Amino acid sequence: MLSLASLSFCLLVLVSQAPQPAGGQVSPPRRFRAKVLSPTKLQLSWKEPKGEFEGYKVIYTTRPGGRQTEVQISKQEAKLLIEDFDPSQEYSFKISTVSGRQESKPLEAKHEAQQSGAEVVQPQRRQDSSVTEENNEISEADDEFMCKSPAIADIVILVDGSWSIGRINFRLVRAFLENLVKAFSVEFDKTRIGLAQYSGDPRIEWHLNAYTTKEAVIDAVKNLPYKGGNTLTGLALTFILENSFKPESGSRPGVPKIGILITDGKSQDDVIPPAQSLREAGIELFAIGVKNADENELKAIASPPEETHVYNVADFSVMSEIVEGLTKIVCDRVEQLDKQIKGGGEPVAPPSSVAPPRDLVTSDITARSFRVRWTHAPGQVEKYRVVYYPASGGRPEEKVVQGTENSVELNYLNSLTEYQVAVFAVYRSSASEALRGSATTLALPMVNNLELFDITHSTMRVRWKTAAGASGYMILYAPLTEGDPADEKEVKVADSVNEVELEGLTPATEYTVTVYAMYGEEASDPMTSQQTTLPLTPARNLRFSDVDHSSARLTWDSASRKVVGYRVMYVKTNGVHTNELDVGRVTTWLLRNLTSLTEYTVGVFAVYEEGQAEPLTDSFTTQTVPDPINLKSSDVSTESFRVSWTHPASDVVLYRLIWTPTNGGDSKEVLVNGNTNTYLIKGLSPSSEFEVLLAAIYGNEVESDEVTLVQSTVERTTTIATTTTTAAAPRYGVRNMRIDEETTFSMQVSWQQVDPRNLRHYRLSYISAKGDRAEETRTVPASQNSLILQPLLSDTEYKVAITPVYLDGDGPTVGRMGRTLPLSAPRNLRVSEEWYNRFRISWDVPPSPTMGYRVVYQPLSAPGPALETFVGEDVNTMLIVNLLSGTEYSVKVIASYTTGSSEALSGRAKTLYLGVTNLSPYQVRMNAMCAQWQPHRHANAYRVVIESLLNGQKQETKVSGGTDRHCFSSLSANTQYKISVYAQLQDGTEGPAVTATEKTLPIPTPAPTRPPTTTPLPTIPPAKEVCKAAKADLVFLVDGSWSIGDDNFLKIIRFLYSTTGALDRIGPDGTQVAIAQFSDDARTEFKLNSYSDKERLLDAINKISYKGGNTKTGRAIQHVKESIFTVEGGVRRGIPNVLVVLTDGRSQDDVNKVSKEMQMEGYIVFAIGFADADYGELVSIASKPSDRHVFFVDDLDAFKKIEEKLVTFVCEAATATCPSVPMSGSTTPGFRMMELFGLVENRYSSYSGVSMVPGTFNTFPCFHLHSDALLAQPTRYLHAEGLPSDYTITLLFRVLPDTPEEPFALWEILNKNNEPLVGVILDNGGKTLTFFNNDYKGDFQTVTFEGPEIKKLFYGSFHKLHISISKTSATVTVDCKMVTEKTINAAGNITTDGVEVLGRMVRSRGNKDNSAPFQLQIFDIVCSTSWANRDKCCELPGLRKEADCPAMPKACTCTQDSKGPAGAAGPPGGPGIRGARGDRGEPGPVGPTGPVGDTGVPGPQGPPGPQGPSGRSIIGPPGNPGERGQKGEAGQAGAQGSTGRAGAPGREGPPGARGLPGKDGPPGREGPTGIIGSPGAPGAPGNSGPPGKQGELGPPGPPGSKGDKGERGDLQSTASVQAIARQVCEQLIQSHMARYNSILNHAPSPPVSIRTVPGPPGEPGRNGPPGPQGEQGPPGRPGFPGQNGQNGQPGERGQPGERGEKGSAGVGVQGPRGPSGAPGTPGQGRPGNQGTSGRPGNPGAPGRPGVPGPVGPAGPPGYCDQNACVGYNVGEGEDVTDGGAVPAVQLPSNIFQNYGEAEEDDPYRYYQPNYPAPRPVEPDDPALDNIELRSPGIHRSSRSVTAQEEEEERVGQKRRLTRGAKMLLTERE
Repeated sequence: MLSLASLSFCLLVLVSQAPQPAGGQVSPPRRFRAKVLSPTKLQLSWKEPKGEFEGYKVIYTTRPGGRQTEVQISKQEAKLLIEDFDPSQEYSFKISTVSGRQESKPLEAKHEAQQSGAEVVQPQRRQDSSVTEENNEISEADDEFMCKSPAIADIVILVDGSWSIGRINFRLVRAFLENLVKAFSVEFDKTRIGLAQYSGDPRIEWHLNAYTTKEAVIDAVKNLPYKGGNTLTGLALTFILENSFKPESGSRPGVPKIGILITDGKSQDDVIPPAQSLREAGIELFAIGVKNADENELKAIASPPEETHVYNVADFSVMSEIVEGLTKIVCDRVEQLDKQIKGGGEPVAPPSSVAPPRDLVTSDITARSFRVRWTHAPGQVEKYRVVYYPASGGRPEEKVVQGTENSVELNYLNSLTEYQVAVFAVYRSSASEALRGSATTLALPMVNNLELFDITHSTMRVRWKTAAGASGYMILYAPLTEGDPADEKEVKVADSVNEVELEGLTPATEYTVTVYAMYGEEASDPMTSQQTTLPLTPARNLRFSDVDHSSARLTWDSASRKVVGYRVMYVKTNGVHTNELDVGRVTTWLLRNLTSLTEYTVGVFAVYEEGQAEPLTDSFTTQTVPDPINLKSSDVSTESFRVSWTHPASDVVLYRLIWTPTNGGDSKEVLVNGNTNTYLIKGLSPSSEFEVLLAAIYGNEVESDEVTLVQSTVERTTTIATTTTTAAAPRYGVRNMRIDEETTFSMQVSWQQVDPRNLRHYRLSYISAKGDRAEETRTVPASQNSLILQPLLSDTEYKVAITPVYLDGDGPTVGRMGRTLPLSAPRNLRVSEEWYNRFRISWDVPPSPTMGYRVVYQPLSAPGPALETFVGEDVNTMLIVNLLSGTEYSVKVIASYTTGSSEALSGRAKTLYLGVTNLSPYQVRMNAMCAQWQPHRHANAYRVVIESLLNGQKQETKVSGGTDRHCFSSLSANTQYKISVYAQLQDGTEGPAVTATEKTLPIPTPAPTRPPTTTPLPTIPPAKEVCKAAKADLVFLVDGSWSIGDDNFLKIIRFLYSTTGALDRIGPDGTQVAIAQFSDDARTEFKLNSYSDKERLLDAINKISYKGGNTKTGRAIQHVKESIFTVEGGVRRGIPNVLVVLTDGRSQDDVNKVSKEMQMEGYIVFAIGFADADYGELVSIASKPSDRHVFFVDDLDAFKKIEEKLVTFVCEAATATCPSVPMSGSTTPGFRMMELFGLVENRYSSYSGVSMVPGTFNTFPCFHLHSDALLAQPTRYLHAEGLPSDYTITLLFRVLPDTPEEPFALWEILNKNNEPLVGVILDNGGKTLTFFNNDYKGDFQTVTFEGPEIKKLFYGSFHKLHISISKTSATVTVDCKMVTEKTINAAGNITTDGVEVLGRMVRSRGNKDNSAPFQLQIFDIVCSTSWANRDKCCELPGLRKEADCPAMPKACTCTQDSKGPAGAAGPPGGPGIRGARGDRGEPGPVGPTGPVGDTGVPGPQGPPGPQGPSGRSIIGPPGNPGERGQKGEAGQAGAQGSTGRAGAPGREGPPGARGLPGKDGPPGREGPTGIIGSPGAPGAPGNSGPPGKQGELGPPGPPGSKGDKGERGDLQSTASVQAIARQVCEQLIQSHMARYNSILNHAPSPPVSIRTVPGPPGEPGRNGPPGPQGEQGPPGRPGFPGQNGQNGQPGERGQPGERGEKGSAGVGVQGPRGPSGAPGTPGQGRPGNQGTSGRPGNPGAPGRPGVPGPVGPAGPPGYCDQNACVGYNVGEGEDVTDGGAVPAVQLPSNIFQNYGEAEEDDPYRYYQPNYPAPRPVEPDDPALDNIELRSPGIHRSSRSVTAQEEEEERVGQKRRLTRGAKMLLTERE
């Protein structure tokens, strides 16, 4: 038997690279492994496959002998033990997976034995298989090479990310890197891989120790972003030496170091010294070049030998072919280097010298870090390696320090976590054992002083004290209800934020709010608080009017603008059935079908989107049903008479008529139909007196009082000859008796007089209903019909009766009940016009007439006496003055009556706080200190006092209201001081003191005197390599405000000196430099053309003096635009304009508007912030992308960190070959050819033959080039360095009906001999597109494109064309869809001594040049071939997607989360402590849908359709008039705009309430002229051409064949679309006819004849099949003649317009007129300063509010048109501010307070109260009871129902309806 040592096994696995199994197939096993257990036992194992299966089948065959054995194995085993193993035989294995009847392909392996002294494993490879093995492990693998060497390495890959690679090729680079990484075993203790990317500046994508698994590295490769920029390879090599191969980056001692460079071009800097430094540092370099890489440069970089270390491939697509060879060589070199490191060098030190360090101590423990210290280990320690990890488990981290260090700080730890620490001493060739220990981090600091305030029904504000070191804060809030956990919401804010408003809350709901301090991904312990949102605001001031027996009108005041409607509920007070009505947004409603003499309780609910508010309730009582009117008799005879009456109301159902003899006898009764008003009473006795009673019966069976009449029949007299009749006069009762004008002590009784004949007088009697007083009687003359009863008891019911007394007896008695009024209190106390020393109170007067009102007020939150005063009965509002600032007061209003006083109406009011905020000392010195504060917006001045707390010495000064800081000097050293700031108003009112304390510095120990040193003269800095091709007009705008200080300003000057010194040529042939300094205003230090050499320029920079002042950045940028970037200032055409802004704080004016203008106009703006600068403001100032144009440093000493990058970016943007230009919302290298040709709004009019017309959208200008235009510019102005090697030509244009059939050049470059060098040609006749240039050999080459997509360019619509020119191909893209690609040779460069021309006819030569008419909207040349893939065609209406496109010029947005109008201005924030700049956060979730907006203004007209053929103008039909919308709410005052067109005369408006006299204001400034509108039809240049005359209708053209499928049209009206379609068809027919007559010959030789010599006519083509019908475009605007120009922006407020329509008159009672004040003159423009007019008179008391009129119907819903936000006059909304009795004081809304201008005058500056001076209230006065005042609300009077009970009792005594009457009622119903 042979021993194992004498056997050598060769194990071979053959694995087929079959495709993945299809659905239903079984996957084979994987990773076969064989292990010899003994000379007779062999164990096989494998890894189970993916998917479902049942078991395995193993077949193995031995040779020689050929014995085959088959074994079935269960699914759970996955192994087999061969117990009769014979090591002298060869074994072949086939292992298959079995599932039912299906069987996988076998996993095949071979095991053969050889007689040898060593174990040998020989892999074999088939065409489609591979073998890898390790320790007798046989793995299934593919063809990819895997490095199995046990040696490890640190590999850093350096990737070129410059523009020349392109995004598509960069994907191939990622794939190459992925395959490269897969070849190595990447783990923390094995091979590590890091990566850096470079262009103009390098950056680390990840360090060596960033990822510990291969999967993590591959995932990082897949997500590697493309950088873009220039190619500075030398800088990048130095960068990885200094940053990647460092211990702190994961580089390990004693491990081979590999660097792999991948680049596609020649470096723009020197690569030899950096590569030499890397090689000398022991780093093996490999260089991979692609496409245009310089092979000699690659050889200079790579380590020897170049045969194995240098690779150069022709294209990115073939990079994958070198992966295997490269990885094999790297693997071999790692193994060789590992052996050299471990086998070479000095002998290993004896074990006694390899000792660990001692005495591990942890200190300085925080939540995120702690420090580790130790005692040095003996011997020559090279480094210490500190490994640390969480004790609970986690990935180990490590830090490496030099052997001379004995401590290190471990940071970025988790809080409250125990860490294990191990410290190793690393010697030259070995390492010691570990010194171990542990430490636990502290808890993270949490927030403090959590406060919830400013609570409304749907919002509340959260404020807290910040936690030190926090990276941000997370706020969680949820209602305190057992609801869905999803109700909890989360808000995250930056570290500088400590106040947040929570929105979208539920009204009247308690919320719990929790705030966490965030430290990266960790959160501190929470701080929690709870508050309840306010209930929804209810309706106010419910009133009743027009109350009769069956109806009543309700009126109430609107609750809020957010109300969506009102719900009215009413119920009988003693009933149960409730009626409910949804009445919409009206504030008045008529209730009908009520029951008479019934008290109703009414509730009005304000309905919001969030729910309904608490009801506003009150009650009223309907009146009694009215009696029949004017009962009288007629047609009297001996046996009958007729009675007649007038109907009392329209809802009478029946009348009950009763007549009874007055001398006794039976009564008779009859029911008369309700529509009858007369009845003949028959069957009476002669000469008899009858009493007639008449009552009205209503639908609810209620019966009125009876009216009476006494009438006698005629007496019959009998004589012999004749019989005569006589009748007595009737005695009537009074009619229409009324009781009204009730007061607390009287009431008036009135009635309708009866027939005065035979009437002596009236007898009137009255008695209280309770009978507790004796009845009193009054006699009233017959001529009188009313009487006032007084004095009566208040709130008492009386029974009143009137009897007419006739000569022959009493008439019928009529009675009524009446009640005197109670001593009612005022209602609905309101507070407005809160100020710092006053507020106004208003109330609703009670129904009872009063003698006046007593007003009592007393401070609650501060000590002070209660004061009282009195006002008259006609006053319901008063301004209480001379109050304390920031103090809450209790207020009571008590009505006074002749019989006593009412209860008090109580409430609270608070004055505004007059005090500064954020007072803090700064710049504390030994004998001086300064204080700064956040100004108070209405302060006119500040009194600043500093007082020593040691001896009481004071200094006091007064500063203006615009000041926010002050410094004190001459202080004592080492002394505590208290600083107090008092804010003062213009009228002298002073607020409370705001104080802060600070201690001056002690006297320092003097330093030893040093000998003087001399400062060497500065030398001129050398130019940087990247700036040698720069050519720009560069302006530095420097912050010179007080916050900079002298020392820091010197640092800024040094920065300017160093940055400017990096430039190369200074002057007209290179870069021109200007500098401006700003504070309150800007000062030009020198202009662009001031200096033409670097030495004089640098000398001028050193002489700049410090300015000082406030920070007005917006005004300064405007100054640069208007005063420096001008022709006079030295600006040059075609040269990039670059602005660099340096600032240390937030601007005190608006920077957004002017910054956006600068960016839109093509300026390249860099923003540098330091100290307290606002990063968000820097982003808005600078160009995009922000990571290239925004720089931020903590202080000016850190300028060096950004100087290199800034200079690189500025010089890259200013390169003459490819300057940076703004495009699609960011900057891109290229050329804005429209601007270079002068085709911009403010310059086109200076060119002949050019007019401006609307483009694809009306916010995009488009330029019509007529046949006489022929625009040309010298090439040296446009492309001074020639064209780049790769570029994309972008054109958005339209071919016109009058564009000739002959070919013309959209754009071409001619040399000085007028010969074409490069250009783009359109052949309108042949419908082809041609590009031509000279290749690198100097040969002229053309490439022509044709086909259906190319033909679209000639159909008369706008199209966007991209022609991408690379070194190998020309690609055409039409409307962002790639059409075709053709091969060309690389281009040679152009000469710059010629011109560039637009629209030149091809056959033009010499002096006979002329151009083709066409319209051009966009023309750009972008220095990239991938621009066509990135462009989204946002300018084409059919392709624009708002979500993917930037906002259009001068446009608003129409998305659902559009912001509303700006809120009221907050005071400017004080400088906060600057936090670390956070990483870019993830995009936030989409916000909730906002409420439906008010009706918008009418939108503008759509963009124009294609222009019709010459001589015909298509006028679209006028649109239908829109419905009239509701009044919009008053908008905030906008910024002053340019003068707009005069508005149409307004309708006559309602008369306004009389206001206070105005003050003289100066005339306003005249606004600038509005922007030029789009001109009309083509004509001479001008502001706006008149419409052209309508041309005559031309003859119809010949019929043509059917054309190709049409494309989607531009926006056009239906009528225009039909007409234009007809014209296009005619043009197509004409073009087909023309093609038979003119075919161009495109032969390339000679160059001139290519485009001039026509070829022979071709054979006519057959008609194509009819194309499908194109889809109809949406309606567009009428075609030419052009529309009027856009309206200018709104100007300043003009003179008052004509009077509007007369409004409905109010119902209120006019108050007495106040004393007349001096009249003010009408103001113009903004309010001016106080004039010389006298003081205004005291305001008269306003009348009671009238009843509001009904609200009109709602207008149609508004809409937002992006194109209409600027350029169209959207009208001025009417002011619909709810005007109460006194308007609220509107504070200034300007968000940037202009401290240099005077504040608006206080309207009550000279106010003198018109009520008696307040006097103290007696201590025992009952008005001081219950000083904890009630909330103001509705005072509901109790109301007696005795009258109703009395009425019911009296009605019960009347005769009831008979059964027949009830039946009759039933039948009627």
